[in-house]
Amino acid sequence: MAPQIKEIPTKPYDGQKPGTSGLRKRVKIFQQEHYTENFIQSILDSITAKGATLVIGGDGRYLVKETVQTILRIAAANGVAKLIIGHDGILSTPAASNVIRKYKADGGILLTASHNPGGPNNDFGIKYNVSNGGPAPENVTNKIFEKTKTISSYKVVEGEKDLDLSTLGAKQFAGMKVEIIDSVKDYVQMLQEIFDFDLIKSFLTTRSGEFKVLFDGLHGVTGPYGKAILVETLGLSPSVVQNDVPLPDFGGGHPDPNLTYAKSLVDKVEKDGIHFGAASDGDGDRNMIYGKGAFVTPSDSVAIIADWADRIPYFKKGGVKGLARSMPTSAAIDLVAKKKGLECFEVPTGWKFFGNLMDAGRLSICGEESFGTGSDHIREKDGVWAIIAWLNILAAANRESPNELVGIKEILQKHYKVYGRNFFSRYDYEEVPSDGANEMVAHINQGITSKSLIGSKFSSKSTGETFVVSEAYNFDYTDPIDKSVSKNQGQVVRFEDGSRVVWRLSGTGSQGATVRMYVERYVDPSKGDKELTRETAEGLKGLIEVALEISKLKEFLKREEPTVIT
Repeated sequence: MAPQIKEIPTKPYDGQKPGTSGLRKRVKIFQQEHYTENFIQSILDSITAKGATLVIGGDGRYLVKETVQTILRIAAANGVAKLIIGHDGILSTPAASNVIRKYKADGGILLTASHNPGGPNNDFGIKYNVSNGGPAPENVTNKIFEKTKTISSYKVVEGEKDLDLSTLGAKQFAGMKVEIIDSVKDYVQMLQEIFDFDLIKSFLTTRSGEFKVLFDGLHGVTGPYGKAILVETLGLSPSVVQNDVPLPDFGGGHPDPNLTYAKSLVDKVEKDGIHFGAASDGDGDRNMIYGKGAFVTPSDSVAIIADWADRIPYFKKGGVKGLARSMPTSAAIDLVAKKKGLECFEVPTGWKFFGNLMDAGRLSICGEESFGTGSDHIREKDGVWAIIAWLNILAAANRESPNELVGIKEILQKHYKVYGRNFFSRYDYEEVPSDGANEMVAHINQGITSKSLIGSKFSSKSTGETFVVSEAYNFDYTDPIDKSVSKNQGQVVRFEDGSRVVWRLSGTGSQGATVRMYVERYVDPSKGDKELTRETAEGLKGLIEVALEISKLKEFLKREEPTVIT
């Protein structure tokens, strides 16, 4: 019997504009009548839905399973040929990117709000990825947004029971093919083709009494991935994985792998003397690397992975085509690129900018300071990939220095002695009043456009340091591949000593505004160990005071302290 397709009248909702990471709002907003259906229909109206194969999966947060059923009904009504769905509706964002590429799908709909909290009173998100596995570029997201503003109806299949997402295999739903796949299997196979698992396993087995490992899934999507890799593949004890069951509310926590929200990992690493600790976020595209007494900033992490890339089989075989970072990320990777004679790009925040360079064969390894690191193996940042990259590097370093135990701290110190150190920190002010945030931006812009900041001297009361402004600008980017222009991607103030401060309004929050302030100060390796190994807060104290003074941030945001410091 032919499926019962019904056209449901609807009206547009304001504000359904997807950003670089899709549409993110509170759950209660998505639960409004027709709200989710409008956005799904607008996605399908913006692509060639009829006959398409799409990948569907989410991070396990509240509302994922119900929304998968909604997508099934709307996709079938719009003539989609096939849906590939993760088991129980779950796929990490990197795994989804891999599945899109591996099975040559036309795109994918990802149900995630990434590192944002989950649960009935928190966040949900819907994101469209294109056929290369990466986030939809602006020409696609703009098209989706335009559709949301004029939508008058959506199509849905009625009279069909919900599809069972708990059993694997080929199925049918209202005449549409559906394949429920193992959420983890394809991803683990991909990593085994990239890294030297034999070397990692040998190192972890040989030094098992000395070298301790801990992975924290933060009750996000990567718990099963961590267990499959560390326990089932590398043979470690199940105790090396914690918070590994994906929960709709992430166990009441905030699934963002940083020093604040992954405190349970940090505390256990310090208490138990764990050499290698790592955490991932809600949907698996972010990571944090932390060993006893040694936190690796995301900026340093991507630089070190790039520096050691020739020990990773994937890069040893295919070479490194180029390196890149998002503009707010420290210039640590630039120094590696210069030494190795590699092209290096500075792009706006948003993984799609890296994807263009990768598709053109000009980029291999890249990262964002927001704990996102990855390579051209897929078109998303990949938290678990970065964690296994570090294990590969540590295994190689210990093979090369068999008479000592090389840990995270030793890797960092060696890197600083060669390249110097980019002291770096990010201050996040979350859910601040939008008016105050915009007033702060206008204040900084006034100093930029009038050029009144150039040559200005600012002194720190606590350290006595003086910083003289040498440059002040809004970061604009012209994509070298498609020549598209992205303007006003962050406000930058540079100082004569090479230090810099960046301010950005973030688009990853679901309400209010999030202001991020980035501070960076470079110390040359000739300064010696004492300067290179100082605490980050100590090394940046004077610069942070000056950054707050220039922006008048406390005055505009009515906040004395940031929500998170990383």
